[in-house]
Amino acid sequence: MKTFVIGISGVTNGGKTTLAKNLQKHLPNCCVISQDDFFKPESEIEIDENGFLQYDVLEALNMEKMMSTISSWIESPSHSPVSTDQGNAEEIPILIIEGFLLFNYKPLDTIWNRSYFLTIPYEECKKRRSTRVYKPPDPPGYFDGHVWPMYLKHRREMEDITSEIVYLDGTKSEEELFSQVYEDLRQELAKRK
Repeated sequence: MKTFVIGISGVTNGGKTTLAKNLQKHLPNCCVISQDDFFKPESEIEIDENGFLQYDVLEALNMEKMMSTISSWIESPSHSPVSTDQGNAEEIPILIIEGFLLFNYKPLDTIWNRSYFLTIPYEECKKRRSTRVYKPPDPPGYFDGHVWPMYLKHRREMEDITSEIVYLDGTKSEEELFSQVYEDLRQELAKRK
């Protein structure tokens, strides 16, 4: 069965989840898998020399479980445990995978039909992050001591690994981002009919 898999990655608080949910509402036969649903329990998260929990690394995620969920969907989109907004049978099943470290995980490299990466500047990211509530909460200095340095490191790695990523300006409005990506996807999907 033909499927269409979209990756939406990028900086923390860049708008990945919002964009994915907006697309899901407008794309027929579409479901979303969020990488955030695959974090390991806090007891399994490494602590660095500064005492910071290392959540912003692949090792903090159960990527095997995530891959299993993705594989199940690809093998049988209509029988997947991941919820799908049902379209008609002629529509290509669409899977959106959103998360902050998608393009750094080699086993996912071959599945993307379209890849997007949201960026926002340091100050905007820090401001947005400060308004979010995390469990466990960010300790003082966590953003500058761990979150932002890990983002920069992973972005450099990703740029060396993956090609054909569409970079998006996360400071644009929710509506502008949605319109840009939706139009791009509409064109891509039309080529496959």
